[in-house]
Amino acid sequence: MILNIAAYHFVAIDDPQALADALLARAQAADLRGTLLVAPEGLNVFLAGQAPAVRDFVQALRAEPGLAQIVIKESWSDAVPFARLKAKVKPEIITFRHPGSEPLGRDRAPAVTPQTLARWLDQGHDDAGKPVRLLDTRNEEEVGHGTFAGALTLPITDFTQLPEALAPHRAALADATVVSFCTGGVRCEKAALWMHDTGMANVLQLEGGILGYFEQVGGRHYDGACFVFDDRLALTPDLRPVAADQA
Repeated sequence: MILNIAAYHFVAIDDPQALADALLARAQAADLRGTLLVAPEGLNVFLAGQAPAVRDFVQALRAEPGLAQIVIKESWSDAVPFARLKAKVKPEIITFRHPGSEPLGRDRAPAVTPQTLARWLDQGHDDAGKPVRLLDTRNEEEVGHGTFAGALTLPITDFTQLPEALAPHRAALADATVVSFCTGGVRCEKAALWMHDTGMANVLQLEGGILGYFEQVGGRHYDGACFVFDDRLALTPDLRPVAADQA
């Protein structure tokens, strides 16, 4: 079986190109495939390979300055779902281009764990008795494969379109506890930061995104599968690729 990992971490990186080159060399030596995205604001990783090689890479990754606490999300497949290995240096590890979403030099946006969110959804409100509204920060193609039951989804094809698409819904969300979510956490973290900076103090991010929720809770309150950015296309709540005839 092939071990797949997805991870991101916001941390100041002084020389993104040097880090990208070093990680690419390690991944090549380990015969891994996937994508390494490095920016001044942090790192975003999608890799797959034999489990011992992947785990050795993760150990080396956590030895890099500022990356000891990077959270790794794992899943399995019968084959490597990436055609090749590539490393890119970008201005952001997820492109948003809106002031107020910068993750460095500030506290993280408040988060809710998958277990707590599942409990809130079971009881129909948060611990203060407020209604919980789920906000999907992914695009229409991803949402088409599955999302949380009752989630607010937006008619966007790109993450940069989220602020404009969210504008008509802000008033309706004002009296709820809003939980933003995405595939692995990076988009919902940036979206939550931006929403806080633009007056929506009632927003939380789902820690670890959908994949983290699947790992810790399973499919409770989730309809369908989770789109992923590789040849598996989408994962079921048990973190297995969706069967070809169901994709």
